[in-house]
Amino acid sequence: MGRKKVKCLVWDLDNTLWDGVLLEGDPVRLKSSVCEVLATLDGRGILHSVASKNDHASAMGKLAEFGLAGYFLYPQINWNAKSASLRSISESLNIGIDTLALVDDDPAEREEVRFTYPEVFCIDAAHLDGMPAMPELNPRFITKDSKKRREMYLEDMARRKEEEVFVGTKEDFLRTLDMVMTISEASEEDMKRAEELTVRTHQLNTTGYTYSYDELDHFRKSDQHKLLLATLEDRFGAYGKIGLALVETKEDMWTIKLLLMSCRVMSRGVGSIMINHIRNQARECDVRLCAEMISNERNRMMYMAFKFAHFKERKKTKGLVLFENDLDKNLGFPDYVKVTIEN
Repeated sequence: MGRKKVKCLVWDLDNTLWDGVLLEGDPVRLKSSVCEVLATLDGRGILHSVASKNDHASAMGKLAEFGLAGYFLYPQINWNAKSASLRSISESLNIGIDTLALVDDDPAEREEVRFTYPEVFCIDAAHLDGMPAMPELNPRFITKDSKKRREMYLEDMARRKEEEVFVGTKEDFLRTLDMVMTISEASEEDMKRAEELTVRTHQLNTTGYTYSYDELDHFRKSDQHKLLLATLEDRFGAYGKIGLALVETKEDMWTIKLLLMSCRVMSRGVGSIMINHIRNQARECDVRLCAEMISNERNRMMYMAFKFAHFKERKKTKGLVLFENDLDKNLGFPDYVKVTIEN
């Protein structure tokens, strides 16, 4: 199996991003191709961060002087092990550590990370010029959402800062966001993002199935399937397309074959909306509603989402759980989100 595509590239600074050692008073200069590499990968939706053993204020000041500070999310500039810094970045971005890459000039630092997290892709800084051509740094599609990915993470950082100082309950804070979720049947122009969602989303994913553009387009056209997409926006900006559901619609029974939500909305309290929409549609059509689930340590929240939506386990075979819902109740949506359904 090939290595996963990289979601975030983590940079060392001294003799990697720039030539020279900052704290030794060297007149540090950016590597000649750094600006082009940063911009190219940012345009592909690959995030950037920093893991550098350095003085935080001095290093951030130098990045600002070069006009590059805005590229780097949750920079870890301290004297900790690089592996600890990568773990912190992974947790802050809420992405798997197996989707990080480290670019560093020091073989010992790369080896320390490989030893602790062998799933991290480590790149010798000497290969800087060739990085844009690496398969791990080339997503299959570049979508509108991927081009805006850093901007969306920056908006989420602003939300987090406001939430940290907010006085009140979680639900009270969510009401202040003025969230609007739109659920619609997928169109042809959605297929690239739909494939990207199945490939990139692992935590809030009921089965872990991945589907190609062509497979998803087949389901979109099929009269025995529903392919639904959800978008979310609030007063800080747009989250983009953050949810997908694939429902097999037989005459007397519907089955949710795949349900996923972007990890970026994990704390926004919207995980139940797509489930409840499908559930209410099945209830209106007077059909049974089942759902498939392949449970693992990373998608526990999706298992609980089914349970809270009144799904019960009917069968379990080789890790595949088949749920069924009794559809007794018409479940509503949270009052802190305006939900719009488009057909």
